[in-house]
Amino acid sequence: MSLPKTLAEDVARNLVMVARLIDEDPEQAYAYARIALRLASRVAAVREAAGFAAYATQKYAEALAEFRAARRMTGSVDLWPVMADCERGLGRPERAMAMAGEPEVQKLDKAGQVEMRLVAAGARRDMGQIDAAIVTLQSPELASSSVQSWTPRLRYAYADALLEAGREDEAREWFAKALEADKDGSTDASDRLAELDGVEFVDALGEDDAPTDADRVADVEDDVEVVETSDDDDDDEDDDDEADGPAKA
Repeated sequence: MSLPKTLAEDVARNLVMVARLIDEDPEQAYAYARIALRLASRVAAVREAAGFAAYATQKYAEALAEFRAARRMTGSVDLWPVMADCERGLGRPERAMAMAGEPEVQKLDKAGQVEMRLVAAGARRDMGQIDAAIVTLQSPELASSSVQSWTPRLRYAYADALLEAGREDEAREWFAKALEADKDGSTDASDRLAELDGVEFVDALGEDDAPTDADRVADVEDDVEVVETSDDDDDDEDDDDEADGPAKA
């Protein structure tokens, strides 16, 4: 609303493309975010979108700068967990842990607090503190039978930490629970379960069984009816032409 109408529409189109592409083609999403940023760097939503696009392409220093700018503009703490995760990406898990203990965390909604817990557990693992990471993830949200948007990722993170600690049976149980809650396929819990069970997926056709180009050509030729014209037919056509005489203009 702070931009002239034409400029606002141009910025909005670029932000829409960021949202559409960020999961499938993050580099292209980043390019659209940079365009929006050049057009309207003083708009908080643009800085936030630019931050997420940079984050998706692992440009963590740039992402952190954009998130900080957006937070200054809005005063919101919603970006606090992803800012902490940027610190992890920059190889500073200690800073991420420090952020997990700041008062801003208490201002987050439930989803934000769970996200912060995931980041803190990841930071513990970065520092080689696997047992502490497991304890960090143990929470009422993990134990709850209620399924929320963050439930699959929380259960998955817990299972992954258990597996790293060598607690394979427990890990399998929690991967199964993650899969049960993961209706949208946001994790690869099914693949992790299959791996633990020793299941290997292979193509139905091996390389030796795959059809070659020659096979495909032969199949096409078999399907095409070839009609040959005999010499007698040619002669009959010539006779017909002579009988008809020259064509009239």
